[in-house]
This record gives sequence, structure tokens and C-alpha cells, in this order.
Amino acid sequence: MDLLNTLVEKGLRRELPTREEALAVLATSDDDLLEVVAAAGKVRRQWFGRRVKLNYLVNLKSGLCPEDCSYCSQRLGSKAEILKYTWLKPDEASEAAAAGVAGGAKRVCLVASGRGPTDRDVDRVSKTIEAIKEQNEDVEVCACLGLLSEGQAERLRDAGADAYNHNLNTSEGTYGDITTTHTYADRVDTVHQAQAAGLSACSGLIAGMGESDTDLVDVVFSLRELDPDSVPVNFLIPFEGTPLAKEWNLTPQRCLRILAMVRFVCPDVEVRLAGGREVHLRSMQPLALNLVNSIFLGDYLTSEGQAGKADLDMITDAGFEVEGTETTTLPKHRQGGGCGSVCGGESADAPAEAPAEVRAEANAARTDLVSVRRRGAGTDLAPNA
Repeated sequence: MDLLNTLVEKGLRRELPTREEALAVLATSDDDLLEVVAAAGKVRRQWFGRRVKLNYLVNLKSGLCPEDCSYCSQRLGSKAEILKYTWLKPDEASEAAAAGVAGGAKRVCLVASGRGPTDRDVDRVSKTIEAIKEQNEDVEVCACLGLLSEGQAERLRDAGADAYNHNLNTSEGTYGDITTTHTYADRVDTVHQAQAAGLSACSGLIAGMGESDTDLVDVVFSLRELDPDSVPVNFLIPFEGTPLAKEWNLTPQRCLRILAMVRFVCPDVEVRLAGGREVHLRSMQPLALNLVNSIFLGDYLTSEGQAGKADLDMITDAGFEVEGTETTTLPKHRQGGGCGSVCGGESADAPAEAPAEVRAEANAARTDLVSVRRRGAGTDLAPNA
């Protein structure tokens, strides 16, 4: 297929595809799916070999968020029956992180619900980072605390944080349909603050919220321009009790096409398979390892993932290997700072007229696969790692 040959050549040169090419990936048929995966896999292996980086989430504060993000089980007004608790103490968070590290995680992601941290919250998280680093000095720590105020990114960096996560989630044009209590620009500003402070930026998206193919391409192109070091791809978990509970728009095949498109647009970036993979990819998860080079181990913030051992078995059985702490994740040219949105020579094309939208693929609601987290951080039960 000429399209795939072109995309592979561009990916190996770190050259940006056109929007038409990205849209064409999403429009490919199920008959061509394995060819799409194989093509994107060539790009993935060029920059990351067969390594898979493991990341582990610690939910420092669950629920009780004042923001109205429609996709989130922790949102204002959510009726989802999730765990709700206030801040974990630094030793509790460190203990939870240790379970993930013991399971093979190279990065620990510290997440707290809320609009953004107070200075007291930053102090609290800083102590947690220090406690984790004291036990495991080689582990990477990423903070995800919402919108940052001036100087907070620098304080997190000084405490030992390696990265900061703040996702764009969806395209700028549709952001107001998903969230009204803050703006798309607020999110972009927080990522810029993290980068300016010298933190590795982590920013991604959520697919499956009823967006169009054009919306998906728009947010991924925006991420390429923003130039984070890692791009988490989440698939909506339609929690009962949230506004998007009835949005079951994804099939395993569509998820794989989305991941392939992200890899072609962000060839040399850590693409992370994040929340919702068990719900939507199901038995097709091993194929996704040909597209992503990073996954979360075990459970998520408010939902349970598959068993940590199952993750490790999946990686081995698919012919991949867990990335060790002695290995640097990013290619050499990206270390110490991103390559910018025009690495490889070609600048981003102006928005083009998109082809007719592909009909949304029907997918039966698998509510049986949405399992609320009842173990790990904030409980007396052992974590899944």
C-alpha cells in the first residue's frame, strides 16, 4: 500500500505526515489492519527496538474534584461509585509506589484529583517524591496534579520530579463540549510551564468520547507541535454515573488504527498505552505492543487493570522485553530536550479539507469490563502490580 510505504519512510526520517495521510490511516479497512500495524511497527522498532517501558500509577487523592470533565469518574457531580479519600501520607504513597517498582515499573506516576495544587499540596507531593527516591533512586517520578501556578513546576523539579503529566485530551475545537471549568489553553500553558522548568513533558489524549476522525488528528498534530517526550493514549472508560457512560464507540480494530496514527505522527516519542486498553482492546492488546513502547502496569486511578503478571506475560509472549532502569527510553537525539515540531525538515501543513468522516464503528457496550478499583492506594488491600 503506497500510503503505508510513505508513512514508514517519513517515520524513519522523523518527518511529519500530512493531515490527509493521518486521516487515511484511520479510514483503512479491517482487511488492511495487519498491514497498518506492521508498517507502524517498523517505525516503533526503529526508535525503541522491542523494549516496553512499564509505568505505575499511584492515586494520591481520589474523587472530590471541582472540575466538570465529562469523561472523569472523579468529576464534580459524578455518581460513579469509586473510592474517595483525601491525600495519602508520603510513607503510604511511597509504599504503594514500591509495589509497582517491585513489579518492574521504571516510572511512578503520582496523580491527585483537583483543579490544581496549592503550595501546601506541592510541599506534600515534594515530600512524597523524596520518600520514593530515597527508596528507589533510579526510578523516574512523574507528577500529575492539574493546572500549575507560577513556580510550582520548579519546586517539583527541585524535589526530584523527572516529569509532569497534563493531557490535552481532545481537540481545541471540541474541548468546550467536554469541559467548561477550565480551557484548552489552560492545559497547554501548564505543559509549557513544565517544559520551561526542565521537566520532561507528558501529554496525551482520550479517544472514544464521540469525537470525529478530524478531531483525533487535530489533537495528535497539536501534541506533535507541543513536543512532549511521552504521549499517553487513553481509551474512554464509560463509567456509570458520568455524562459519557453511554459512549461505547470503540472496537479493538479502531483502537489499533488510532495507535498507529499516533505512532506515524509522533514516531520517536514514547507512546504509552494507557487507561481503557483492557476494556476496548481486550484480546488484541498484544498487537498494540507493535505500536506503543510504554504501558501502565496493573491498576489505574479509579478502575482496575489486568493482573500485573498478565501484563508481564503478555510482553514476553509477544516477543518484547521490559525496559530496564539502566536503559534510556528516548532516542539519543531527544535526550535533554525534544527535537521540536519540525525535526526531520518538514513543517506542519496548514489544516486541509478532510475527507468524508468514516462511519462510527458499532461496539456493544461491555459494561462487565469496567471494574472499579477497590485495592491498592487508599485501601487496606494489596495493590495489583
